Amino acid sequence: MSGQDVLCLVSDIEDGEAKGFALADGRDIFVVREGDAVYGYVNSCPHQGSPLDWTPDKFISDDTGQILCATHGALFEITDGACVSGPCEGDRLTPVPLLIDGSGRIRARA
Repeated sequence: MSGQDVLCLVSDIEDGEAKGFALADGRDIFVVREGDAVYGYVNSCPHQGSPLDWTPDKFISDDTGQILCATHGALFEITDGACVSGPCEGDRLTPVPLLIDGSGRIRARA
């Protein structure tokens, strides 16, 4: 399957958590798991382009369960990347198309 990066198994990400990855094309992304669904986004806050995680793989707010920009405190919806609070409210994260193959591996599509 050319044009796809194999990231990990769905089971490698705890439900309600996220994990960061560097793609072969140079993009830094993260994947959030919500039940059987996964959502991928470029790891860049639309406010100033800073990475969202404050430590590796820490993308989810302990208080709200939403995606959190550790630099500015912006909160984003998991399912669509929409900013619902903070300096970039009304903007959204850049999505990364993902698929889950028959073996449960998450792949990022180019």
